[in-house]
Amino acid sequence: MEHYRTTSHTRFDIKLHFVWITKYRKPALTGEVAVRLREVVRQICAEHEVEILSGHVSKAHVHLKVKGKSSRKMLMEFSHLRKTFCGRHLWAGGFFVASSGNVTDEVIMEYIKTQELKKEDGNFKIDS
Repeated sequence: MEHYRTTSHTRFDIKLHFVWITKYRKPALTGEVAVRLREVVRQICAEHEVEILSGHVSKAHVHLKVKGKSSRKMLMEFSHLRKTFCGRHLWAGGFFVASSGNVTDEVIMEYIKTQELKKEDGNFKIDS
């Protein structure tokens, strides 16, 4: 899956696999919150010209990218999340990221597919 991006002096193809969790691993990413989070992540990625190859929203973690802006938007839109996650932080401080340079795109997409997938919308899944 070669898809090179080009700027005035560079040409590159970087694929990253991100995973981040909710603060205290609280299972808050369900129902309309999960659906809206997927929309927010897609919107932020589009604004930054980030192509989503595959994604997965679980109850307490997300496989993908984009962390800070999604938290702010979700806390503004869902008052019950503000009560659950005090201090204006939805996500825990850390995250996991790996360059897929040593792993094929197919391996990463298969890994994300093997998560408990229920609700589908293209290549970005949500647990029910």
